[in-house]
Amino acid sequence: MQGPEPIAGGLAKLPEQGVETGDDGVFIAPEHANVISGRQYVLKSGDTFVVNDPNGDILGHDDGLFVNDMRVLSQLQLTFGGRAPSLLSGSVSSDNTAFTAHLTNRSLPPLGGEHTPQGVVHVERLRVLCGNVLNEAIALTHYGTEPAVVPLSISFASDFLDIFEVRGSPRSRRGMLVPPYVDNDEVVFGYQGLDNVERVVRVAFSPAPDKLLPGRADYTLTLPSEACLSVYLQVTIVTRPINEAAAQVPGGLVSTPPAGLSGAGRAAVRAALAESHRMMRDRRRASARLRSSNPLFNAWMERSFADLGLLTTDRDTGPYPYAGIPWFSTPFGRDAVMTSLQTLWVQPALARGVLRFLAAHQAREDSAFRDAAVGKIMHEMRKSEMAVTGEVPFALYYGGVDTTPLFIVLAGAYLERTDDAALIDELWLALELAAQWIARVCDRNPFGLLDYQRAADSGLANQGWKDSHDSVFHSDGRMPDGPIALVEVQAYACAAFETMARLAQHRGAVTLAANYTTRAAALRERVEAMFWMPQEGFYGMALDGHGQLCRVLASNAGHLLAFGLADQARGEQVAHTLESALFHTGWGLRTLAGGQPRFNPMSYHNGSVWPHDTALCARGMARYGEKGAAVRLLQALFEAAINFDMRLPELFCGFTRRRGEPPTAYPVACLPQAWAAGSPFMMLEACLGVTVDAQREEVRIERPRLPAGIDWLEVGDLRVGSRTVSLTFRRVGEQVVPVVDRGDARVLALL
Repeated sequence: MQGPEPIAGGLAKLPEQGVETGDDGVFIAPEHANVISGRQYVLKSGDTFVVNDPNGDILGHDDGLFVNDMRVLSQLQLTFGGRAPSLLSGSVSSDNTAFTAHLTNRSLPPLGGEHTPQGVVHVERLRVLCGNVLNEAIALTHYGTEPAVVPLSISFASDFLDIFEVRGSPRSRRGMLVPPYVDNDEVVFGYQGLDNVERVVRVAFSPAPDKLLPGRADYTLTLPSEACLSVYLQVTIVTRPINEAAAQVPGGLVSTPPAGLSGAGRAAVRAALAESHRMMRDRRRASARLRSSNPLFNAWMERSFADLGLLTTDRDTGPYPYAGIPWFSTPFGRDAVMTSLQTLWVQPALARGVLRFLAAHQAREDSAFRDAAVGKIMHEMRKSEMAVTGEVPFALYYGGVDTTPLFIVLAGAYLERTDDAALIDELWLALELAAQWIARVCDRNPFGLLDYQRAADSGLANQGWKDSHDSVFHSDGRMPDGPIALVEVQAYACAAFETMARLAQHRGAVTLAANYTTRAAALRERVEAMFWMPQEGFYGMALDGHGQLCRVLASNAGHLLAFGLADQARGEQVAHTLESALFHTGWGLRTLAGGQPRFNPMSYHNGSVWPHDTALCARGMARYGEKGAAVRLLQALFEAAINFDMRLPELFCGFTRRRGEPPTAYPVACLPQAWAAGSPFMMLEACLGVTVDAQREEVRIERPRLPAGIDWLEVGDLRVGSRTVSLTFRRVGEQVVPVVDRGDARVLALL
């Protein structure tokens, strides 16, 4: 989906516009990037998010406070006597509601008395983001034996850069920056955008600073021994249309601070914390509970739930998981559908919100600039200035070939999981339009396959999930001519036709159901005939516009297994190859087998490990009888997560695991990222062999397995139609046995 080189969505073409890359397309981080010098920490609330370093500082590189994809605060830095304090620790709370940094002073010069030695003043920065208001409490506690005079300064600035600019995309012109000024003890920044939207940022303090300038607040604080005092700051962002026309544009929606949070101070911090805790608690309660005998595994599950809660935004159509922070904190189609599929068995409400949102934004007209065609499901939506003005096509962009069939697949899976036929009735027109688009493209392709080719140079060259410019190629390294038919996309399309057949049959449309069944069977036959490579015992990556097969061993073939297209015997061969050292690093599966052309474990799509990709392959392995392989992959990602502080990144490098060494991070991967956070749930579902049939109000369990080090795992309060059930899977000898703890849903188990 996304990333630095090349970045999907609107950022995919940035390497051509100033982002430095090596000869092999490997991202080269700028020298100043604080992702290299230290970890980054994020908070999110709605369409607002903040990225800062462990000190809590924003330095204006690839960090900042962003609203609707515009950086509204590019600097926020705390210093004592002109020097940054020493870092003790920085962390985000387990439910992702607050950031806390623990700092201490360096040696301070004498200010009317003795100098203050280093390490005697403890500084705690507590930051919470609620709506479009950032609140921070800075508490100073003096542990020295003599009074201390502390010169504290807070520097701040706003560059109002579009997120595409932050990532390196140049612009020929910009809107008008309003010079910052002091107004009633607040500093005000302003920007009137080319999208006719005014952004106003107000920075307030409590108590009032001794000196307040347009870019800095200065305090001289006298701290007696063993004394504690606090300074509070608040950053409020208001966006409003400059004229009536702008009010009709998504990026021009009026944005005002939440009620009860105005004014810097302890009360505002507490109110923001309470509201943030409530929202996260409500989201967590919408899901089944997972708990095991392994505390580390529990921590991974809880962090994954918390990350999904952080990324989920409540929209008019229901909850919607944004793709990832910082570069993709916005609705993406493919990512949201896949995340919903990953978590469907534990929290189906997410899928409902995603389906309704995507149906509401389905393409109703053709547009080459937006890669839109009637019936297509969107790839990406942006509210940024550059998107709204048309400088980039991503205000509402449809350049994804796989989102439309996956939308249909999710609808069918949601119906089975919930028996919510009313939603399918609501979505039926959208589902028909989506299926008709798939059918039209297949009919246009000379081989009857679902293919893609961008309609305008501004769009994405590659439109599958591996959407970097060099992710599809022939075995000699050549780039294929379009249109391109990816192998995994055919599996999605086949599953979509089969889903439409079931849904049509359910609605009594027998002829329509038969038509979709015929299409699915024909597509299945074409894939087996055109993509299978007998010598390699594997499926090729793609078919180009000349009917030539890209004879490359890539993880794409694992998706065929996940959606059940592959022949049983061939699927088993693919599963064995995926688990071999060609793909399996010990931490997860590479996107490209070692030794293939363009293989590079440090690249974005050509040899790195993507947790969601590994999860789909694990699902496929379990489906084709290799449940042990699926369990080993779950174990591998679990051990990788331990090394990433229990939070799986969007991707990491695909180097082979070595004893005593952690997995190698990819420099600018999104963290957190939705389908990375959703991956453990899909893998666990596959390993436990759980299927929920809401209409029959029963749970079916087939040959459950648990990773090593877990003796029991509880699935609590699992909704099954109108009933609930709580299960515990216990290791008994060589078997894992499910036991019903409570609930009235029927459970059928095959051990």
